[in-house]
Amino acid sequence: MTEQLEPMPTDWQRALAVVAHPDDLEYGCAAAVAGWTDAGREVTYLLASRGEAGIDTIAPQECAPLREREQRASAAAVGVTGVEFLDHRDGVIEYGTALRRDIAAAVRRHRPELLITLNHRDTWGGVAWNTPDHLAVGRATLDAAGDAGNRWIFPELSEQGLEPWDGVRWVAVAGTDRPTHAVDATPGFERAVRSLLAHRTYIEVLTDEDPEAYCRTFLAGATGASAERFGGRPAVAFEVFGR
Repeated sequence: MTEQLEPMPTDWQRALAVVAHPDDLEYGCAAAVAGWTDAGREVTYLLASRGEAGIDTIAPQECAPLREREQRASAAAVGVTGVEFLDHRDGVIEYGTALRRDIAAAVRRHRPELLITLNHRDTWGGVAWNTPDHLAVGRATLDAAGDAGNRWIFPELSEQGLEPWDGVRWVAVAGTDRPTHAVDATPGFERAVRSLLAHRTYIEVLTDEDPEAYCRTFLAGATGASAERFGGRPAVAFEVFGR
């Protein structure tokens, strides 16, 4: 018998989603986010870069503001108004104390109970290789959950008025091949399609398919892949690490 996924915890009010690029959340998490904001929960997005190296035909200095605008529109489609950027360089984001400090600062500022990030492992499962940016940001987010609560790590943050926050209870990793929990994707699916579609400039370079058809097909496949393990319901799956 296939092991079933547990429902995601619901006894929280604030979440911070930390990823490397514009569109990272829209390729998997947006349907869950829509459901959470519908329930009155607060979700903030933190992006390590502006995705400026993501479109070969557009120079980075032109691409960055364009992708930022698309990300803000994308977030708004699922009820997220808080979108922040860290300005690490797209494509060469480095795991280390600088990235951990930036994420820990955001955790102290927003005080989430739930942290969300993207797959931090070498592959997406099998031989589908992950990117260095995803590895760096995913791992740094897991580490920053603890960093944020320790006053002796990055003491300069306290000097800046950002007092320790040890209230992160879970880190939920999307895009993993080892999911443990899931959220029903059906209520938020249409808004998830609109959210991904907001990255139109990127998508139009990525595929010759009609952009809306591409978004709908991709998200139906992604959420449908977890249905067998979630009572037959399309779902957004996460690997949840408790703290």
